[in-house]
Amino acid sequence: NKRKATKKSEYFKHWYCQEAFIERGLMTMKPLDFHIPASQALEILQKGAFLTTQAQGKVNTMTIGWGGVSFLWRKPMFLVMVRPSRHTHGMIDAAKEFTVTLPLDDQLKEALALCGSKSGRDMDKLAAAGLTALPGQKIATPVIAGNCIQYECKVVYRQDMDQDALAAMLQHSCYASGDYHTLYYGEIVACYQTEK
Repeated sequence: NKRKATKKSEYFKHWYCQEAFIERGLMTMKPLDFHIPASQALEILQKGAFLTTQAQGKVNTMTIGWGGVSFLWRKPMFLVMVRPSRHTHGMIDAAKEFTVTLPLDDQLKEALALCGSKSGRDMDKLAAAGLTALPGQKIATPVIAGNCIQYECKVVYRQDMDQDALAAMLQHSCYASGDYHTLYYGEIVACYQTEK
């Protein structure tokens, strides 16, 4: 029984690694330098991207439209913004890592809409949206499968917004309810393109 359990464990470990998806023809993966897709990130973000994190054995993703790729502290960074009211906020604080998935086509358009309007506190959004989570290469948090650019990030700095330091114009247009963002700066530890 112990031998069978070990074989089963090894099987599932193999099945859930990226190489296994590639071997079975379920996806292809092409490594990228972070600065190559950076020019596309702003355009894609405006249409929506997936911000995913994993904590205490649970995976959650949400739709984001703000953020960006930058170079800070001699490292490539992805900046994401999450309001404290969002379920993802506490999960990123616990995990100290996240992934960003930028869809390159409209195949995930409906999933983006669902993940931007529902809370992970109330449902398994990946299951509800029909999304497949692929294991990350360098971190424990998965990425979302599809024809996408993938960023894997480790949080190196977080900062709650200071409303007194924000222009009044933006306070009125973006934070009328007072629900200010927390800024997460994630060092990009892996960047690649997947195709499903």
